[in-house]
Amino acid sequence: MFPLPWVSGLPGSPLTVPEDSRTVAGMSCRCVSVSGPDGAQMRDVAQGVAERLGFSLVDEAIVMRAAAEAGVEPQVVENVEKRQSFMDRLLDTFATSSDASALVFAGGGGYLAPESVPLSDDLRDLIRQAIEETASRGNAVIVAHAAAHALASHDDVLRVLVTASRDTRRARFAAEQGLAEKDAAHAIDESDAARLDYLRRFYGERSELPTHYDLVVNTDRLSSQQAVELVALAAGDR
Repeated sequence: MFPLPWVSGLPGSPLTVPEDSRTVAGMSCRCVSVSGPDGAQMRDVAQGVAERLGFSLVDEAIVMRAAAEAGVEPQVVENVEKRQSFMDRLLDTFATSSDASALVFAGGGGYLAPESVPLSDDLRDLIRQAIEETASRGNAVIVAHAAAHALASHDDVLRVLVTASRDTRRARFAAEQGLAEKDAAHAIDESDAARLDYLRRFYGERSELPTHYDLVVNTDRLSSQQAVELVALAAGDR
């Protein structure tokens, strides 16, 4: 964890840092990973941090790089990241089965032999590899993909969680998507379940903990701009 100076400010207003705290050193990082649930304004914060630090914003590039390494379409990699239904898991079992009778149906009514379909574990490894290579190049803000877990051993990466209460996230999601409160609540719950499923499948984590991150920012009251300022300060920006 990295020490931050005491800060103050009303929601929506710039943060005020006392003069005697401005010399507190932030982390000297080459990469920032930003994670968070839907409705927490995680992507807004990530975009702001990238602009503030002059870093590249990396999201879909992770999927594209992993797909290129595997020689498959990006959709194949995206499907590995998604939470699967029982039927999806059953089809995956057939796809990776050594049973010669197992077929994977492809577009156009044809099929692919099981050995021609990359195993899910292989694609997960490529996603993690793409994250690590991006962090090694530096000057990047990596959005989502549980990058904080993939980069847990990297001392020059600031791992950030942007979060908010379920009620706040539900209200934001309803407004952003034009949904009824009930539908927004269901969508938020589904998204949260998918995030936990991702952590379990990729990293064996049963729950998401504050200690998985170096900085946790709650946007219930803090604006996304205030969150950007906190992250930039922790990253060593002046």
